[in-house]
Amino acid sequence: MIIKNYSARRNVILGIFITIGLIFLIKLFYLQIVDSSYKLSSQNNVLRYVTQYPARGMVYDRNGALLVYNEAAYDLMVIPGQVVDLDTLELAGLLGISRDQFRERMIKARRHSRFRPSVFLEQVAREDYNVIIEKMYRFEGFYFQPRTLRKYPRPIAAHILGDIGEVNQADIDRNPYYRSGDYIGKSGIEKFYEEELRGRKGLKVIMVDVYNREKGSFQEGIYDTMPQNGKSLTLGIDGDLQEYGEKLMQGKTGSIVAIDPISGEILALVTSPSYDPNLLVGRIRGNNYNKLMNDSLKPLINRAIAGTYPPGSTFKMFNALVALQEGAITENSYFSCQGKGSLPIKCTHSHSSPLALKEAIEHSCNPYFWNTFRNTLTNPKYVNQKRAYENWYQTMIRFGLGHKFDTDIPFETPGNIPSVDYFDKLYRKSWNALTVRSLSIGQGEILVTPLQLANLAAMVGNRGYYYVPHLMREIEDDTVHAAKLRRRIESGIEARHFEVVREAMLDVFEGDHGTARRYYLPQVKAAGKTGTVQNPHGEDHSMFIAFAPYDNPQIALSVIVENAGYGSVWAAPIASLLMEQFLTDTITRPELEQRILEGTIN
Repeated sequence: MIIKNYSARRNVILGIFITIGLIFLIKLFYLQIVDSSYKLSSQNNVLRYVTQYPARGMVYDRNGALLVYNEAAYDLMVIPGQVVDLDTLELAGLLGISRDQFRERMIKARRHSRFRPSVFLEQVAREDYNVIIEKMYRFEGFYFQPRTLRKYPRPIAAHILGDIGEVNQADIDRNPYYRSGDYIGKSGIEKFYEEELRGRKGLKVIMVDVYNREKGSFQEGIYDTMPQNGKSLTLGIDGDLQEYGEKLMQGKTGSIVAIDPISGEILALVTSPSYDPNLLVGRIRGNNYNKLMNDSLKPLINRAIAGTYPPGSTFKMFNALVALQEGAITENSYFSCQGKGSLPIKCTHSHSSPLALKEAIEHSCNPYFWNTFRNTLTNPKYVNQKRAYENWYQTMIRFGLGHKFDTDIPFETPGNIPSVDYFDKLYRKSWNALTVRSLSIGQGEILVTPLQLANLAAMVGNRGYYYVPHLMREIEDDTVHAAKLRRRIESGIEARHFEVVREAMLDVFEGDHGTARRYYLPQVKAAGKTGTVQNPHGEDHSMFIAFAPYDNPQIALSVIVENAGYGSVWAAPIASLLMEQFLTDTITRPELEQRILEGTIN
C-alpha cells in the first residue's frame, strides 16, 4: 500500500486562501479608510449637492453709472424620490400656485429624475422666501437654492442690455457647462458676453437630517468648490444721453443712433417704441414677453439695427464722394435744374440753376446728383458701365453699407447695396446708369440701417475713415478684447474730397437756405443733412444725420422718425437737442424741447 504525502499540496491551498483573504482585507481597508467614494454613495440620501451660482457681472455706462445689477432670489428645488407625507395644499398655498399647477410641476420633476434635484419653482423673491423658509422642515424633499435676478435702476436701453432666461435643451446640447434650471443670456449684451458675465459655478455638499433640515457642510467642506463671479462690463453708452433720447422719441416710431467718432463706441442706441427691461425679469418674464410679442407697435424690434430704409437725400453726398475720387466731377462742376420739370428725375422744388456741388447738397437737388451718378458710371477710365458700377459698389461696401459690422451688436441687419449680379439677373444683363437712376438719390434697391447712417456721419466727420461701431468699452481684467473692437476702416476716398461735403453740411445749420437753420446752435458748431424718405406704406419718413463739433467731432448721429414727413420737422430738431445735451449738458431751447416731448406721430 502506497501512502501519499499531501502536506505540500495542503500548504499551497492554504497559502492561496490566506492570500485571497489578505487581498480582501486590504481592499476593505482601502474602501473604508482610504477611498471614501463608496461611503459617499451610501450617504447620498442624507447629502445634498447644491450648485453655488455665481453673481453675474454688473454693467456700467461710460461714466461709471450702474445700468444692471443683481438682486437675491431663490429657486425651490425638489428631489421627488425624497418627497413623503406631503401636504400639497399647504405648500401650494405658500407658493401662491394652484393645486393643479403643483401637480403639473411635480410630474415634470419626476420625468426629469426621481433621485436628482430639479427646479420646482424658479426665482422666488426674497420676501416670499423669508416667509416660506420657516416652514420648509415640513416638506421633505424640497429645499431652496440661492440665485440672483437682474435689476435695472433705470428703465432704459432694454434692447442693448438684453435679458436672461432659463436654458432650453438646445443650449444644454451646445454647451456641457449648462444644466437644466441654469440661466443664460437670451439677447443683447447678456447674450453676446454670456461667457464673461456668467462666471463659474461652484458646488456645496450639505448634510441634511430626516426632517429636511440642513445640519452643516459635509466633512467641513473639503468637497466644496467656490463660485467665481462674472466679470463686470463697461459700455460706451452714455446713460444720460440714452435716457434723453428715449424721452424725445416717446409717442413716435423710429430710432436714434449716436456714435463716438474717435473710438466707434456707441453712445446711444434708441429704438421706439421700447419697454422697461425690468418687465423681462423673474417669474413675470414669460407673460410679459408674450404681451410684448403680440403688441401691435412691435416694441421688441430694435429698429436702430434691424430697421432698413432707403437713405434718400442723405445718400447724395456719398455718391458725390465717389464721383470726386474717380474724377467724374469736381466741386466746381455745374449742372442745370428745371425744378419739377427736370428729366429723367425731377427736383422737389425750384432753386437757382445751374449750381455747383456745395449748393446742390444744400438744396438737395435731385437732377444734380443724377448727373453726378451718370458721370460716375460713364467714366471713360472704365471699359464699360458695369465695371464702373462695380467700383462704385465696392466703395459703398468700404463705407460700411450692405453688410454687418460683425462686432458685439446682436441681431444686426446688413441692409442692401445691389450688386452687378443682381442687376444682371433682374434686367437680363441689359442695363445702364439710366436703368438704375433711382440709386443716384438714395432710392430704389438701396437699404440702410440707422446704425449705418450714423456711421456715415462719423466717416464724414473724420474726413474719410471710421472706427467700426461697437457697444463694449471695457471688460473687467481684460484689456485685449476692447482693443480688438477698435478697428479703423479707411473709406478709400481722399481726405481733401470731404471738405466740400463737410462745408455743405455746415451750411445746413448756418446757411441762409439751410434746412436745419431754425435749429442752429451758437455754442455748438454742428454739421448735418436732412432726408425725406419715400414710404410706400404711408407718410414719408423724417431723417437726419449730423456730427459735432465741426472741427473735432465728438458725436455723430442719425435720427429717423417714421411717417413724420420732412426731415427738418422732426428728425433735425431731435438731433439738435441731443447734440446740445451731450456737448453742453444743458438745453437752452425749452420751447423746442417741449414740442418734441409732447409731439406724437400716429
